[in-house]
Amino acid sequence: MLTPLNYCIVGAGPAGLAQARAFLRHGVEIDVFERHHDVGGIWDINRTDSPIYESAHFISSKTLSGYHDYPMPDSFPDYPGHRQIVHYLRDFADAFGLREHITFDVSIERAEWIDAKWRITLSTGETRRYDGLVCANGTQWIPNTPTIPGTFTGEIFHSVAYRSIDQFRGRRVLVIGAGNSGVDIVCDAAKGADQAVLSMRRGYHIIPKHIFGQPSDVFASTGPHLPMPVAQWIFPKLLRLIHGKPQRYGLPKPDHKLFESHPILNSQILHYLSHGDLAIRPDVRRFDGSTVTFTDGSTQDFDTVVFATGYHTHVPYLDNSYFTWKGNRPQLYMNVASRQYPTLFALGFTEGDGGAYELFDEMADLIAHAALAIAGDGQQAQQWKRQLATDYPDMRGGVRHVDSDRHQAYVHLVPYRKHYKQVYQDMGWSPIEAGQFTQRMVPRR
Repeated sequence: MLTPLNYCIVGAGPAGLAQARAFLRHGVEIDVFERHHDVGGIWDINRTDSPIYESAHFISSKTLSGYHDYPMPDSFPDYPGHRQIVHYLRDFADAFGLREHITFDVSIERAEWIDAKWRITLSTGETRRYDGLVCANGTQWIPNTPTIPGTFTGEIFHSVAYRSIDQFRGRRVLVIGAGNSGVDIVCDAAKGADQAVLSMRRGYHIIPKHIFGQPSDVFASTGPHLPMPVAQWIFPKLLRLIHGKPQRYGLPKPDHKLFESHPILNSQILHYLSHGDLAIRPDVRRFDGSTVTFTDGSTQDFDTVVFATGYHTHVPYLDNSYFTWKGNRPQLYMNVASRQYPTLFALGFTEGDGGAYELFDEMADLIAHAALAIAGDGQQAQQWKRQLATDYPDMRGGVRHVDSDRHQAYVHLVPYRKHYKQVYQDMGWSPIEAGQFTQRMVPRR
């Protein structure tokens, strides 16, 4: 009798849970290690290392954000808040019997490829050996804080340390960075601070959370699929019809076409700008005590500066040589598979233009199929190794992204899923279909 295939999964956040369910469905034995005492990953605001703040909500709608065969409850609002998301993730783990495979309060200290196995050293000091390894430890744990000349004598911190609007009461607040979190946080400042300013190094396209009464992603998905050049021509005109030119509100003109950078999905920023509760400034040149000098030469005094400048992607238990890196992102086949080590995978290290959890499901299923193919050491194993060696698909749909670290692993879902289906066809695999996942219990909240 063949020894069952066994894999180690690092992390019980959204990606790790998707991978655990996929492996169990395919009969792969698993151990999941989670350094926290419950599932949920970054969405658990009670974790001291979580980047989640009280006003955090999903930027994709509940309609398109759930896992396969486990939609988010109808009782959820269009854009669920962090407490609803963490409850959903924990109910998901219960519904599919995942908890019994998770060891909590234990982290991975080191993972090494030795004698055709992954030797895993746990924080308890114990070592174990596995056929394969899936890194699902997430990407939003290690703050990226840029170096700015001078010294700021007020309060200064990265957005990972932001929790609630109370931190801004009675203060003059500058938020540096206009990603979705930065815009959320500066909108909090616009409500609760004495002054609120957002520093932006470039202009971005702003998409409201609802278009004609529907969540924006639902609106975009219900119409006919448009070629990317057509979508890049039509949607900016629709956005201009809805809220006019961004420059009218004091925002800089975007220096790129729509979809060439991750857009800002927010319905509040234009409200606060148009009411004078929020101001826009360019990039910061230097600090001098409480005074901040911007690149246009203007100056302003602040009490609090928040760096909403993203995170460093890091796999702390693996030597960097196990992956090929480009900038801040590992370069992976189909955004999941190491090309150098066929039994090494990573899930949740990519960003896309749609709901993440169904994408995680599809990627997790791909990993499970690949793991079984490699273990078979036959024709499918050789075919998969050829895929790793020769297949370099374009997952960007022909879009020329802004040159930044966050776009080194960015995918557009339409071309990704098109090639995903091609890989399954080439390998002779059956893709996920509705009804394939059987729940054990459903304590929906």
